[in-house]
Amino acid sequence: MPAKERKILIIVENLSVPFDTRVWQEATTLVANGYTVSVICPKGKGYSKEREILDGVHIFRHDLPEEGNGAVGYLKEYTSALREELRLAKLVHKEIGFDVIHGCNPPDDIYMVAKHFRKYGVKYVFDHHDICPELFEAKFGKTSGPLYFSQIWLERQTYKHCTFAFVTNESYKKIAIERGKMDSEKVIVLRSGPKLERMKIIPPVENIKRGYKYMVGYVGVIGQQEGVEYLLEAAKYIKEHDNNVFWGIVGGGPHLEALKQQAHEMGLDDCVEFTGRAPDQQLLEYLNTADVCVNSDTYNSMNDKSTMNKILEYMALGKPIVQFDLTEGRYSAQEASLYAKNNDAEDMAKKIIELLNDPEKCKRMGEYGRNRVVNELSWEHTSKALLEGYEKFFAGEFE
Repeated sequence: MPAKERKILIIVENLSVPFDTRVWQEATTLVANGYTVSVICPKGKGYSKEREILDGVHIFRHDLPEEGNGAVGYLKEYTSALREELRLAKLVHKEIGFDVIHGCNPPDDIYMVAKHFRKYGVKYVFDHHDICPELFEAKFGKTSGPLYFSQIWLERQTYKHCTFAFVTNESYKKIAIERGKMDSEKVIVLRSGPKLERMKIIPPVENIKRGYKYMVGYVGVIGQQEGVEYLLEAAKYIKEHDNNVFWGIVGGGPHLEALKQQAHEMGLDDCVEFTGRAPDQQLLEYLNTADVCVNSDTYNSMNDKSTMNKILEYMALGKPIVQFDLTEGRYSAQEASLYAKNNDAEDMAKKIIELLNDPEKCKRMGEYGRNRVVNELSWEHTSKALLEGYEKFFAGEFE
């Protein structure tokens, strides 16, 4: 089948497009290689149009259901999202058509939409972004009960119904094979490398530092499992020992207001800034101005097995990193990072001070990380797995 006849519908439930960087890079890469691509996603801040075409991608958006809390809340949220996804999928199938539904979790329920189209010969491809049982454990601290076991069941059903799967790293591939009972040949590691044309190195903007000598940068979703509390504790430690560091925290999320209040109560208003969700230009200005960048993700089973985009973005900008010693974080950064004792804010602070006091070491680490992204981990390199996977799929190699 010629590439121009290949039609893919991507469904993502938890983020809008093009805000979801991984989904957007996948969609535009497929379009650039001759595929017809449609995306169904929720509306989001700045992305409220129900239909539009961007960079050749047909985007269909629905209202975002209220975030669930508890069994009844989650059932209402997931049911509402699935109903909208099915409605729009029927519309896309009628107007544009698709050969495959490419489902991006969380949650692990999009295969239910795909089942409706099996009678038309449509196949399901799973794009495993987050390991939902571990995510549930990280958010609620539970590995038992009906909600937790529903996550295990949904993950198993997703793998049962997919033709093949893309996963973000080797840890996820192991889960696909062991928990999902997938044939290893049908599991493709597709890393979320940054696009270098997006992550540009620009001159620092010194006034961001508010007169402080040094700056520590952070970018990411501000949620419960991101461990930003450790970052605030590290900021307080450094302020008490050497009040010469400004902290720029870029990103939005459900935990943002609580952390702002915590920073205020800790007396950090003068040296810690929360920008909220920021456009790319502001993000680049803050990260390029930072002397050191931090990943404060809590050590737990979710974060230990997950590849964090922020690490690769820091590396793309040539920044030395401090993080806890997480398996996939160490795989990504290697010598571009120092590794603090897990969930130890004081040790994280000491590692940051070590780097700020050693500009030559910072330079070496930054150059190492930048070179690793340029030569191995940028989207230019990692996207080859996406195209090779679909080449095999349309050649019938996964039947």
